[in-house]
Amino acid sequence: MLGLTTLAMVATTTALPASSPTSSSSGSGLNIINNLSDDIYLWTVTDTPGDQKTLSKGNSHSETWQTNSNGGGVSIKLSTSDSKDSVLQFEYTQDGDTLYWDLSSINLNKDSSFVTQGFKVTTDDDSCKTAQCDAGDSNCAASYQHPDDVNTNSCRKSAAFTLTLG
Repeated sequence: MLGLTTLAMVATTTALPASSPTSSSSGSGLNIINNLSDDIYLWTVTDTPGDQKTLSKGNSHSETWQTNSNGGGVSIKLSTSDSKDSVLQFEYTQDGDTLYWDLSSINLNKDSSFVTQGFKVTTDDDSCKTAQCDAGDSNCAASYQHPDDVNTNSCRKSAAFTLTLG
């Protein structure tokens, strides 16, 4: 996956069910909105896994962009189960002022609530690409399904992204 197998951000959880892009306090980063009927378990992985957080239905979680001390990428892993067997990943890495990012469904079960209810990434920067996987699309072309897919996007790292689940 072009070395983008890990994603991270410093987290805050707030009650904010919305679908429009929201910037973090620093103006860049990722806001995750849980509109699914399930609680979401999330953790950020750099060279080591971060603490698991729970994102209840109707709430959001925001993180600013992080770097990986070993020079690799960062992955925000999302699961509807505490077992972490089936995960959706928002992966990114920074290079100067550029942020390379992707969604990965490689380790996501086809019957996951993420698949059955859909998910999308939007941004406050009109020059950046967005991604959407409609409800029921178990082979969504906007998210990595296989390691050799080509779904990496780039944008200015000053952009604020929103990942809406459901």
